[in-house]
Amino acid sequence: MDCKEWRDKIPAYADGELPAAAGQALEAHLRACSTCASAALAALTMKRAVRQAGRRHVARAALRSRVEQQVTGRGPSRVRTWLPSLAAAAVIIVVILFGVQRWVPEGRRQTLTELADLHVAALASSVPVDVVSSDRHTVKPWFAGRIPFTFDLPELQGTALQLVGGRVTYMQQEPGAHLLFQIRQHRVSVFIFRDLGGVSRGPEWAGGYGKHSAFNFETWNAGGLRCFVMGDAAPGDVRQLSDLLRAAAR
Repeated sequence: MDCKEWRDKIPAYADGELPAAAGQALEAHLRACSTCASAALAALTMKRAVRQAGRRHVARAALRSRVEQQVTGRGPSRVRTWLPSLAAAAVIIVVILFGVQRWVPEGRRQTLTELADLHVAALASSVPVDVVSSDRHTVKPWFAGRIPFTFDLPELQGTALQLVGGRVTYMQQEPGAHLLFQIRQHRVSVFIFRDLGGVSRGPEWAGGYGKHSAFNFETWNAGGLRCFVMGDAAPGDVRQLSDLLRAAAR
C-alpha cells in the first residue's frame, strides 16, 4: 500500500471510525513514515482546534437578564406580571434540568475524545515525549516547575510494562502530565491533571473504565488529581497499569 492510500485513511482514523486492525496497521506505518505522520498530526490538531472553538457558550449575566426581561415583559399590574414570570421561571428550570442531563454525558464524551486525540497525536509524532527515559526517577523530576503539582510513578520491574517518557500537555487550558508506557506491542498514555472540576466534573467522573473509540480507558481521582489511562492494549493491561499507579500514589 502506498502513502496516498494510507493518507486516505487518516480522516477516519482521526474520527475514531477506523476498525481496530486497520488502525493498528496505520499506526505502524505512521511510526515509519514521517510524511504521513505529519499529515495525521495536522488532521488531529485541526480536529481538536475546531472542537475547542465550538464549545458551548455560556451567556453573561447581563445578557441573560435582558433576555429574561424581554420574555417576562413589564406591565402596570404586579398580578398580571406574576404569572408570566412564574411561567418563565418554570421554563428556565426545565431547560436547566434538561441541559444538565444532556451536557454531563456529553462533557464526559468530549473529554475522552480530546484525550484520545492527544494519545493518537503522540503515536503519530516522531517525538512523542520531551523527556525520554525508562527511569521513573528521571521522568518524575523533569516535570518539577513545569506543572503545578507532583505525582508518583510505580516500580515496573517484573512486569511487561515499560516507561517510555513524558511531556507536558493541556486540557481546557489546564497543564498536566502526559506519560507514555509500552505494553508489549502497544503504547498506552497516562494523563494526570489537577482535579479542579474543569477537566472532569459530576458524579459520573467518580471513576470507572470502558472503551472510547478504539481505546480502552480507566479513570479515577485521588489526592486532588484526576488520572486517565488510555490505549489499545487489552483491558487487563490497562487495569494492571492503573492499579500500579494507584498503589504508587498511596
